[in-house]
Amino acid sequence: MLIGEVARRCGVSTRMLRHYESLGLVRPTGRTVGGYREYSAADIRRIFHVEGLRSLGMSLRQIGRALEDPAFTPAAMVGDLVRRTEDRLHRERELLERLRAIDASAPSGWQDVLRVVELLRGLGSPSAARRQQAVLAPAEDAPVPVDPLAKAILAEADPYVAGALRWALARAGGDGVGSVAAGLRSGDAETRRRALRAIAELPGAEADAVLTEALGDPDPAVRRLAALASGRRGAMAAVPVLAGMVVEGTNDVEAAEVLGTLSLDDGHADRITEVLAGELAAHPGDSAVRIRLAQALTELPGSAARDVLRQLGRDEDHAVARVASALLEALEASGG
Repeated sequence: MLIGEVARRCGVSTRMLRHYESLGLVRPTGRTVGGYREYSAADIRRIFHVEGLRSLGMSLRQIGRALEDPAFTPAAMVGDLVRRTEDRLHRERELLERLRAIDASAPSGWQDVLRVVELLRGLGSPSAARRQQAVLAPAEDAPVPVDPLAKAILAEADPYVAGALRWALARAGGDGVGSVAAGLRSGDAETRRRALRAIAELPGAEADAVLTEALGDPDPAVRRLAALASGRRGAMAAVPVLAGMVVEGTNDVEAAEVLGTLSLDDGHADRITEVLAGELAAHPGDSAVRIRLAQALTELPGSAARDVLRQLGRDEDHAVARVASALLEALEASGG
C-alpha cells in the first residue's frame, strides 16, 4: 500500500508518516519499482500502535522505546503518564480558577486584571505576612473577587490572615455566604469552623439560616460557634446549645451573656429561664454546674429568673445556696 492510501486509511498525514520513518518508528517494508514507499499490513498495524500510544500522551521517543525494548514495562510508563496528566490538570484547574476570578471581578481595564492577578499570587504565598498584605492592599474602589477569598478563608490557619480575609469578604459583597457555605459540607471540622466564623460576620437572612442549620453539626466546637453567632442575631434555636455550654463550662460566661441578650426580646426571658431551670433539675449533685447556671440566671430579666435564684438560695448544697443568695442580693441592690 502506497503512502497516500495509508495516510487516508490511517488518518495520519503523509508528512507525519515521513517523520515516523525518519525517527525509525515506522519504516515501510518495501519500495515499488519506481522507488515509492510501500507499506505492508504489519507496517500499518505498527502505525496504529504508534497512534494509540500517542493518544495516551506519550512522546515519540517514549513510543520508540516501548515498541523496540522487550524489557520495557508498560506499568511504569502508564504510572508516569498518570502523574504527569494529574499535574497538568492541576495546573489547568488553577488557571481556570484564576481566569474565573478575573472574569467575576468585571475588570474595566488591564490594571484591574493585573490587580486581581497580584491578589491571587499573594493569597498563594507561603508567607502569612505576604498573604495578609495581599488582602489588605487593594484600593478602595478595586473590585475583589469573592470566590478566591472564600477559598482562602477555608484553608487559612493563621488567625491574623483569617481575620483579614473575613474582613475583605464582608466588604466584597456578592454571594459571600454561598461561597463560604460550601466549607460547611467538608468532612474536616476545622474547615467547617473557618466557614462558620466567616458567615457569622456576614449580614442577611441567608447567613442567619446557615448559622441556625449549623447548630446540628456533629462537631461540638462548630455547634458552639453557631450558637454564639446565631444567638447574637436573635435565634432562639441556639438556646439549648448555649445552655449546654454553661453546663459544660465551655465559654460559659460568653454563652450566658448571649442568653441575656436573647432574653431581652418579648417572651424569651421566661422560656430561657425554663431551659436553665431544667438543667438545674438534671444536675442535682454537681455544685460547679449549678453555680454556673445560677450565674447565668443573673443575666436574665424578669421575676421568673429571680424566683429560681431564691429557690437556689435554699439549696441543700451550701456552696450553691451561698452563691445564689449573694447573686440575688447583688441584683436586688442594683435594682436589676
